[in-house]
Amino acid sequence: MKSVAIYGIKFTRLNLDYLNQIIGECKKRNWRVLLEEDTINHLRSKFDFQVECESYSSFLDFHSGINLMISLGGDGSFLKSVRLVRDSQVPILGINTGRLGFLANISKEAISETFVLLENNQYEYQQRSLLQVKTTSNVLEEENFALNELTLTKKDSSSMIIVHAKLDNKYLNSYWADGIMVSTPTGSTGYNLSCGGPIITPGCKVHIITPIAAHNLNVRPVVVPDHLPIDLSLESRERNCLVSIDGVARNFKQGDEIRITKAQFLINVVKFEHTNFLDTIRNKMYWGIDNRN
Repeated sequence: MKSVAIYGIKFTRLNLDYLNQIIGECKKRNWRVLLEEDTINHLRSKFDFQVECESYSSFLDFHSGINLMISLGGDGSFLKSVRLVRDSQVPILGINTGRLGFLANISKEAISETFVLLENNQYEYQQRSLLQVKTTSNVLEEENFALNELTLTKKDSSSMIIVHAKLDNKYLNSYWADGIMVSTPTGSTGYNLSCGGPIITPGCKVHIITPIAAHNLNVRPVVVPDHLPIDLSLESRERNCLVSIDGVARNFKQGDEIRITKAQFLINVVKFEHTNFLDTIRNKMYWGIDNRN
């Protein structure tokens, strides 16, 4: 019997129907269903949710017999699912009820079809690498890994900051900008893409260093091998800036330093034969929609 955990950031009356459908598909197959404890309490108080299911409350629960995590929502929900799964090796399946969804790329209309494929083991795992982040003051504590990216950005002032970057302990550049970003191949289709960075296919063993609104127009994103450590330090008129990893933000003080390496564990993403990265990119980016094609 499979044990399936389900995660969603925010449930409304609209996407509650999809949650009920997923739970129904699990129960039809006699699979154990778990929801986050806070989510169950929220659903019962707001929507009179009466479905019987078990609960989980932290990443520690994923080391005790859970076979699959289903993320219901958009890429934000998927990234929160990663923070729960961590190094447990529990695979994640993303069902998209949002708008774009590069990570959560299974449409909500395909839920029934998806469960048939899961039941018949017609899927594979695609492994995604993560960033491991350490700061000299340990401001990130145990939230020190990212599937998408790390950003170091200005906070309250309109003044630019200066970020000094080293690659493999060798000086790379000093970036005069609103900030700097280091992303994985998975994160290349997120904030990195918005800042003019390249799209990298999953499985490439690289990291991307992308300036955010750089003052010097000749400064461009750099793709580097992921086995080389990246060190960042800060100069700013303000005492504090922000360091953010996959949307989790902390204050970052001048004089502190950041070291970014490849994490020692990977995330398993459920993939089906009819879904692949190139199709997702082409469809989400509307490539080839031009009438001249």
